[in-house]
Amino acid sequence: MGFRAVVVDKLEDGSTRARVRTLEEASLPEGDVTVRVEYSNLNYKDGLCLTSGGGLVKTYPHVPGIDFAGTVEQSSDPRYQPGDRVVLTGWRVGEIRWGGYAETARVMADWLVKLPEGLSTREAMAIGTAGFTAMLAIQALEDHGLAPGHGPVLVTGAAGGVGSVATAILAHLGHEVAAVTGRPDTEAYLRGLGARRIVAREELAETVKRPLESETWAGCVDAVGGAMLARVLGQMKYGASVAAVGLAGGAGLPASVVPFLLRGVNLLGIDSVLKPHADRVRAWDRLARDLPKATLEAMIQPATLSELPELGAAILKGQVKGRVVVDVRAE
Repeated sequence: MGFRAVVVDKLEDGSTRARVRTLEEASLPEGDVTVRVEYSNLNYKDGLCLTSGGGLVKTYPHVPGIDFAGTVEQSSDPRYQPGDRVVLTGWRVGEIRWGGYAETARVMADWLVKLPEGLSTREAMAIGTAGFTAMLAIQALEDHGLAPGHGPVLVTGAAGGVGSVATAILAHLGHEVAAVTGRPDTEAYLRGLGARRIVAREELAETVKRPLESETWAGCVDAVGGAMLARVLGQMKYGASVAAVGLAGGAGLPASVVPFLLRGVNLLGIDSVLKPHADRVRAWDRLARDLPKATLEAMIQPATLSELPELGAAILKGQVKGRVVVDVRAE
């Protein structure tokens, strides 16, 4: 039986082309578990893979899609049985190994997590790597003492995938959320997610002039990095933590050690892949419990496989907000 997939081919002139094709199951990579994919989503890395490879794709033809959720069809691992609902985020799937933009996927059992009760495969893909990472960041802040009532919590890159979910969860948990965005048209969207304050990106884009500024933020989920992260570090309250999850603003950090030495600020790096299985299960259980379903629905932009090449270009231009959820089964 064949299955439909978005396949990226490399052309003779070195350019790439993404299109929907029918593949045979014999072409799937080796793995422990075969999954009938129901939903995937669109991340920045997917946009790179769909358009130019972005240095992420090593071999062609390639099937992108770094996340997927669906139902187990076959399994050689006793942890998963046919009919189990599962989710996969990360593990270089969709980059160096075929991913979720296909009706069928085959992966290693260790990469999967069983979906918790009360969370559908569609909702899981509205969450995806971005939302999963946001929850890991929030759990890290909580593990370092953050609790409602401690003061405002800053979320940078708030209109993006990580930022949107972080804003919604923090607000649901009772935190006063300040959402940073460079797009005035997203203010209503962010307030709908629960943000009490909107911070223009320009307010934090200035070069750091003083290593310490007024103590403002009780915590921060930073999805930008770079100069903005350096500026935020000097505004954290004593003993507060920043959970850093992205490098959109660059890998450099033009900051001094003063916030760490004189205010005891914690900089927590969040990696969504290299987490023990128990921690990943804990995060998905929290997502099922602490992310309001109505808010999650408000983030979703539905899409089909055939729309992905165009949407891949749009996300690279910063023209996508919320979470693009791909119904892999739809024509």
